Amino acid sequence: MVDFLATNLFARAAFLLLVFMLAVFLLTAVVRIVTRRAALRSGIKSIAQSGPSERGARLQERRDGGWLKLTERIEKAGLNLADTKGDELRQKMIAAGFTSPAAPKLFTLTRLVLVLLLPTLYVLLANAGGKELSFFKLYLFGSALALLGLYLPNLYVTARADRRREAITNGFPDCLDLMLVCVEAGLGLEAAMDRVGREMVHSQPLVAELLSGATLHLRAGAARDEALRKMGDRSGVEEVRSFATLLIQSDKLGTSIGETLRVYSDEMREKRRLRAEEKAHRLPVLISIPLVVCMLPTMIGVLMLPGAVRIVREMVPALTGGG
Repeated sequence: MVDFLATNLFARAAFLLLVFMLAVFLLTAVVRIVTRRAALRSGIKSIAQSGPSERGARLQERRDGGWLKLTERIEKAGLNLADTKGDELRQKMIAAGFTSPAAPKLFTLTRLVLVLLLPTLYVLLANAGGKELSFFKLYLFGSALALLGLYLPNLYVTARADRRREAITNGFPDCLDLMLVCVEAGLGLEAAMDRVGREMVHSQPLVAELLSGATLHLRAGAARDEALRKMGDRSGVEEVRSFATLLIQSDKLGTSIGETLRVYSDEMREKRRLRAEEKAHRLPVLISIPLVVCMLPTMIGVLMLPGAVRIVREMVPALTGGG
């Protein structure tokens, strides 16, 4: 190997280039790790030296990232990103899992960017390909791409909200079972929610987030009914809202929390089983569509082809007088 590298100029150059690239990669990785640790240490020191209000402000700023600053700069430049239906859009973004205060403005900004970006990309690609664009074609495709850019973020947020609701609905009965175990073991409702939220971080992260948020509201001094109602509103799932209402009524009437959890857990499991059966019953109908479209023409062709060939061989010559 050494002799080959010594005699072959191309192999020696390739080997040296590979060594150089490896050294640059290692050096870059080391510098990145050192820089990240230094930035983390400086951030921890600055947070530790600041007061409580400054800590909250710094943590909120780190959580929101640079998106909030971006929206503020754009609005200062003169472009208003506020929506006319701000409350509905805010609830929709929360249902999709976007809890940042800047999420509605980012949604509006994304729609505006896509409305301008997609037609511009179409024009650039058409000019790069050497195609001549007529006014009618430019108007038609530009309008279609602008409408696509206007409604594509809305479709994405709606689909994400539906998947989030489905995950919460499917994972909430398991959460109720764990809460029932904790309550029957002697824990209070707040302690049970906190315990279940910490236990279900990996298995059901969305449900754990809801329970942890409700626990933090209770620890911050909010009333139990207010914290439970906010949990139901944040989830966007009717079952969770009903569960929060049921807990509020049980708390006010003095009934057993454990019995309430047991009954509602059985009810939610029954609903989940019925939804699974409904999807299973829909499968034959859905499978029949590709069967009819793809297999039925082939089967008809296979069955009719021998008869068609026989007709062509026997009856056509007889009809033409050649038989």
